[in-house]
Amino acid sequence: MTNSTIFQLGGDLDVRRIGYGAMRLANAPHERSGMTAPIWTAPTDRAESVALLRRAVELGVNFFDTSDAYALGANEELLAEALAPHRDDVVIATKAGVLRPSPAEWIPHGHPAYLRQQAELSLRRLGTDRIDLFHLHRIDPEYPLADQIGALKQLRDEGKIRHIGLSEVTVDEIDEAARIAPIASVQNMYNLTERGHDRVIDHTASRGIAFVPYFPVSGGEHAPLTEVAAELGATTAQAALAWLLHRAPNVIPIPGTSSPTHLAENVAALELELTEEQFKHLAG
Repeated sequence: MTNSTIFQLGGDLDVRRIGYGAMRLANAPHERSGMTAPIWTAPTDRAESVALLRRAVELGVNFFDTSDAYALGANEELLAEALAPHRDDVVIATKAGVLRPSPAEWIPHGHPAYLRQQAELSLRRLGTDRIDLFHLHRIDPEYPLADQIGALKQLRDEGKIRHIGLSEVTVDEIDEAARIAPIASVQNMYNLTERGHDRVIDHTASRGIAFVPYFPVSGGEHAPLTEVAAELGATTAQAALAWLLHRAPNVIPIPGTSSPTHLAENVAALELELTEEQFKHLAG
């Protein structure tokens, strides 16, 4: 295991291994919690959200994650505004491939022309001429994967995106996509209690592909986590993030929060080091 705080994304972008997931910066603050949060409109506390994102940069965060589906593009616009003073110093990842016809619906849609259109819209909303990292938000079974990745490869060849990523994929899907274009990142749900993608982590680590777990601290609290957190003099969320960082050197958690206090705690988890015994105790 390595305790390096930096991962070289795509072979050329140095990112610190605690990023920031901006999905939750939508709607009103009281509407942001839980798996069914709508993520539908721009934040009602826009000034506070901008300040929080800029505070993240001050704390050393240089990897930010968003999507065209988050608040129908308003999340991208929020990041563009907040990070404009630091644009040359940060890496912004976005996604396309999910339709949002209502607050409760997330429907995969991978028509190649649609993906290219959404990239063009993301370029405008982010205020850039090249997107650092562009994830296929979900593979759409209605279209060949070769066509979906081919659309992203075309964007990459045109210089509109720098690196290609995937989300919620298997090892076989990663390998199939990689035969069409280089894959720099995989973003799957993973945390202490949701570990269905262990094989994906090991596979991506062996190939230098970033593994970006979303909902990284949503596993709740349990006895081993409380015990290890106490040993570290840390919060349970920090201990959960430290476990992810220890899991493999390519893991880049992207915890999201509206709280400046929690933001600082999340970033500070990058400095925690677990012993092998603590790591195994948490892993159960």
